[in-house]
Amino acid sequence: MTETAPICLADETLEDLQIGGYRILQKKHGFRFGMDAVLLADFARIAPDAAYADFGTGTGILPLLLTARGKGGRCEAFEIQPAWADMAQRTMEMNGLSERVHIHCADVRGAPAALNGSLVDAVICNPPYGMPGKTMLPPEKSLEMARHQDADGLLPWLKSAHRILRGKGRLSVIFPAPRIYELMRLMDEARLTPKRLRLVFPSLTKPANLALIEAVKDAKPLVEHEPPLIIYDEAGQLTREMRRIYHMEENP
Repeated sequence: MTETAPICLADETLEDLQIGGYRILQKKHGFRFGMDAVLLADFARIAPDAAYADFGTGTGILPLLLTARGKGGRCEAFEIQPAWADMAQRTMEMNGLSERVHIHCADVRGAPAALNGSLVDAVICNPPYGMPGKTMLPPEKSLEMARHQDADGLLPWLKSAHRILRGKGRLSVIFPAPRIYELMRLMDEARLTPKRLRLVFPSLTKPANLALIEAVKDAKPLVEHEPPLIIYDEAGQLTREMRRIYHMEENP
């Protein structure tokens, strides 16, 4: 009898997400998902039966979090790095989601061809923030690809999202708050209109460091500003809103 390969390899860890009974594979030394993904999964408006795409899925964190929250049906998840795409595939198999979440080891620019004309209701994206030539590159190549845009920047990602979205489909993105104008300008060029914005503040005394933005395909310009999201209160503890997002008990 042939012995099957272990679900968790020697250089990987198996993490319990503490929601929905789901677990995720991650590298012991390398990029690991953080608060960004959790905030984006909470912010995104995706109907329970909606088809959606995840651009840059990593090891599959966003499909897991969305599924646990009852958001989305069929998911087409794109990851360009083969090792991560393999981890994402094994993560979905481990969680019984391989028929619901389809992992594509491909550049997001190839999403329209990969879907062969099929459209989705929503796209979700936690993109690399680093800018070529402007931010220091990490020593590990996989981290560089995860955290830094290539020379073409995010415009090709946004144009690809526009091509696979149905009419009035939604794109949900998290991005550094000081660079909101940059992202909105690119969205406009890709014919994705920003419609909903929520700024994320580390505390009441610090400026916003992240922005959650929802854009709609070929929509009229009118932005809804949601209440600010504060991470920590005056005592340095997670705020009540953050405890809700993390599905923690209301009282510690």
